[in-house]
Amino acid sequence: MPGYKKAWLPGDLAAGLTVGILLIPQGMAYAMIAGLPPVFGLYAALVPQLVYALTGTSRQLAVGPVAMDSLLVASGLGALALTGIEEYIAMAVFLALFMGVLQLAFGLLRMGFLVNFLSRPVISGFTSAAAIIIGLSQLKHLLGVEIPGSNRIQQLVSHAAAALPDTHLPTLGLGLTGIALIVGMKKWVPRMPGSLAGVVAGTLAVFLLGWDQAGVKIVGAVPEGLPEFGLPELDMERVSQLFPIALTLALIAYMEAISVGKAVEEKHGKNRIDANQELRALGLSNILGSFFQSYPTTGGFSRTAVNDQNGAQTPLASVFSALVVGATLLFLTPLFHYLPNAILAAVIMVAVFGLIDLKYPRELWKNRKDEFILLLATFALTLGLGIVEGILLGVLFSLLLLVYRISKPHIAILGRIRGTDYFKNINRFSDDIEEFPEFLILRFDGQLFFGNKDYFRKELVKHTRQKGPDLKFVILNAEAISYIDSSAVYMLRALIRDLRRDGIRLLLAGAIGPTRDILFSSGLAEEIGRENQFVRTFEAFEHCRTATGKTEMERKVSTQSARPPV
Repeated sequence: MPGYKKAWLPGDLAAGLTVGILLIPQGMAYAMIAGLPPVFGLYAALVPQLVYALTGTSRQLAVGPVAMDSLLVASGLGALALTGIEEYIAMAVFLALFMGVLQLAFGLLRMGFLVNFLSRPVISGFTSAAAIIIGLSQLKHLLGVEIPGSNRIQQLVSHAAAALPDTHLPTLGLGLTGIALIVGMKKWVPRMPGSLAGVVAGTLAVFLLGWDQAGVKIVGAVPEGLPEFGLPELDMERVSQLFPIALTLALIAYMEAISVGKAVEEKHGKNRIDANQELRALGLSNILGSFFQSYPTTGGFSRTAVNDQNGAQTPLASVFSALVVGATLLFLTPLFHYLPNAILAAVIMVAVFGLIDLKYPRELWKNRKDEFILLLATFALTLGLGIVEGILLGVLFSLLLLVYRISKPHIAILGRIRGTDYFKNINRFSDDIEEFPEFLILRFDGQLFFGNKDYFRKELVKHTRQKGPDLKFVILNAEAISYIDSSAVYMLRALIRDLRRDGIRLLLAGAIGPTRDILFSSGLAEEIGRENQFVRTFEAFEHCRTATGKTEMERKVSTQSARPPV
């Protein structure tokens, strides 16, 4: 605040008011996704925003309830045998405390790197599937009928199909009109909050036309006043049950916040985000928010974009947003009595279906088939098995794909480009490459460890056999080898002995510092022989040529003398 500039105030004020107004219908709608009364969405939009404004490192990130985390809350708590809405609310608030403690601990231990295990194909597949599940979960409010909840698409679709004959047509008409209004305003009047317009129009329609008496379900009485302070109820028996969902929430929420925060950071090119401090800030936001009846929160994509577009310069914009929400809780909650659930369902559907990404899968299909399969698998598993199962299996498959790749790194057989001292892949420069029958020169592009040592040996032996009996020298270009573990050291020792037995000399070229340290500490450098280690491949090559009495000049002379007379 001491360095705050007056020129920033108009942008912060405009952004804060806009996001605050947007948060009212969104927060209430997202609380419905979580299975909570709508007012808890406003509670989640209050204290966490203020805490993040004081502790976060992004100037534009808007913290509050989001669709993805709300669905994870519903998915996790739905699997527990809870006795009623009071216990459900208590567990949702405790879940915010639990995930906040995990995030704070990860931040203090500087474990922000954990989010790197969530690869983009996994996130894209998971997000698109979760968006579909969230959207379909709102069909009960859009159709005006009771549909059993589920986080598996086959059950959602079958339950919805069975309930179709009982559709309440006025509710359906109201919901579809709300969707059309929100989408239309987003397209034609993008600076106006379409969701708020839908809420106002739907509420007025029900109030003036008395549709609540005709069966249109409404929000009803919304408690007035700010949330009361209180420690979340701690049920030790539930801790072990909630740990998987709390851990998933902690990582997913952090991923969402850091992704959108970095996107805004790249746009502005300043105010660098501290990943570990972001973890601590989100953790504190959820911990302190749980003391005021907040359920899990994080940085929202859409609200952060609105915050940035409306000129937010500092976290003071979040303070103004929180003040709007606080004023609503104090004075305006009676206005939401006639708000129809179908309109909140419309707000949710429009918001989440915008998260379905079709462009990225098309790019992967064209360029990276393996990652496309990973995305598709995560998408299908999330739809078919559930939200938590989908993301965990997606991460597992991405790690298996990584293990597969590093177990079979790229190996290039090198030849000399004519007239130079450069050695390149013979398959990429086939027209200009010289090969020599007495030399096998190869480059191994990866770490050499227990997972790929057998692959390395198999490939090297295969190429030595292809060279035939003229082979005298094997030159290993080690520029891309950054690590050699103990298993690979033993393999290399055996390989050196086998090559020497066959009259083949192994030379090493281009080993970097960390690799040389391992070679010397393990004694492998002595076994290779210091006379067989070189800085460049060309030096190793020329050394061998000289040692065999075949210098470059002698080769040229012998070639010329072998030509028939003209």
